[in-house]
Amino acid sequence: MNVLVTGGAGYVGGAVTDLLMQSGHNVRVYDALLYEESYRKDVDFVYGDVRDTERLLPQLKWADAVIWLAALVGDGACALNPEISVSINQETVKWLTEHFDGRIIFMSTCSVYGAQDAVLDEYSPVSPLSVYAATKLASEQYLEDKNAIIFRLGTLFGVSDKFARIRFDLVVNTLTVRAHQQGKITVFGGDQFRPLLHVRDAARMAVESIDTKHRGIFNIARQNVRIIDLAYQVRNHFPDLLIEQTPMMFQDARNYRASSEKAQKVLGFKSAHSIDDGIEEVKELLETHRLKDANNPRYTNQTFLSMFNTHKMVVGV
Repeated sequence: MNVLVTGGAGYVGGAVTDLLMQSGHNVRVYDALLYEESYRKDVDFVYGDVRDTERLLPQLKWADAVIWLAALVGDGACALNPEISVSINQETVKWLTEHFDGRIIFMSTCSVYGAQDAVLDEYSPVSPLSVYAATKLASEQYLEDKNAIIFRLGTLFGVSDKFARIRFDLVVNTLTVRAHQQGKITVFGGDQFRPLLHVRDAARMAVESIDTKHRGIFNIARQNVRIIDLAYQVRNHFPDLLIEQTPMMFQDARNYRASSEKAQKVLGFKSAHSIDDGIEEVKELLETHRLKDANNPRYTNQTFLSMFNTHKMVVGV
């Protein structure tokens, strides 16, 4: 099968392309390399922005299936320019539904649920609190009548592959970097819950869904964890780590727990990578100096995009 991966040079895309290369599918990556200077993986590659529909359309005609990862990702990154975020994250998906009839695998986010105390399943009310979440929810609605499977992902963590840029703006990765660099973690509040998922588990679900007939929305997360408990879990890997818990200095409305029971029953979902696995992966990167400068802004979406006018382009998840 011919599989097009938009945003395939990104954080999730790195693991997706590795799995596709092992699967026997014909793989093509379409990406604007927002955070990258080059794409050196041995995969058919087309440089392009998903808003450039004339360039994208021939790739869709080639494809039997598309894994749609292209997006501006994160609340802060999308808030920098809401109009551009809507254009990239939402309007391109609407265009996709009008010009492609093949299989679509789409990555959404559990943050569409907003702030709720209950454990949330796919039938729970949604209440997006950010431009990012709102664009993902709108895209889900465009895909309702298509041959599409939609994954509402938990907060990702861990290392994707040997090529893709790691993200240090995701809570497990962030706390691991702080533990390594500063020997101290400050947790504001701490009772907020996050559903967490290893990036390679997200990629595996995407690739395994290409050949299935399953459609609709599925939550995907390994477990729901309180931020303060996560901090103590990081300390298991850094025994001298100091943890300071202080009252919330600002209103962080992001508090939600997600149930993956539907994905477990219908898709056979079972995560293969633990939070401890992810912490160790990031720790190894830092301790072996495989990153020249872990403080480089390119590892944090909002920080990088706020420095330049580059958020007019498109980036992988």
